[in-house]
Amino acid sequence: MKPSALARLLGTASLALFAALPARAELKPGEPAPHFSAEAALAGKPFLFSLAEALKKGPVVLYFYPKAFTQGCTIEANRFAEAHDDYVKLGATVIGVSGDDIETLQRFSATECRNKFAVASDADGKIMKSYDAVMPFVTSYARRISYVIAPDGRIAYAYSSMSPDLHVPNTLDAVRRWSAAQRR
Repeated sequence: MKPSALARLLGTASLALFAALPARAELKPGEPAPHFSAEAALAGKPFLFSLAEALKKGPVVLYFYPKAFTQGCTIEANRFAEAHDDYVKLGATVIGVSGDDIETLQRFSATECRNKFAVASDADGKIMKSYDAVMPFVTSYARRISYVIAPDGRIAYAYSSMSPDLHVPNTLDAVRRWSAAQRR
C-alpha cells in the first residue's frame, strides 16, 4: 500500500471513530446556564436577544448548530419551525445559535426557520465556549447540542448528537415534563 493511500485510510478510520464516539452535552441538568446577549434575527429582522429577558417569559430551548444552510442544520431548523406552536403553548422560547454572521442568519431566519423563531450570531464563539458547544478541530462551528433552560436559569435538559433527528422531540418532551412538574 502506498504511503498516501495508507494516510487516507488512517484518516478515514480516524473520522469514522470520531463520528462513532458517543456525543454528550457538556453542561448537565441542574447547572447554571451562562447568561448571554447576542445579535439575532427573527423573520429576517435583526434584534438583540437576551437570555435573561427570554427566561422571564418561561423556559428557553437553546440549540447550537454548525452552519446555516447546510443539510443537517436546515433539517433541524425546519423541524423546530414545524414544532414552534407546541413550544409556544408550553410558554417556551426557541433560539438557535451558530457562528454565522448576522446577515446570513437574517436570511436563514426567514427561510429555514420560517419566520417562527430567532437565530443568534456567535461569530466570536464566546457563547459556544461558555456552553462547551465548540466543535472539536473546527472551533468556528458549534457542535449540535440542545438545552432546555428553566426560568430559574438552570439547565433542565441537555442533548447532544450531530444528527438533527431527535433534538426537537427530545427538547419538546423535556419542556412538557418541566411544565407538568410546575403544575404539581
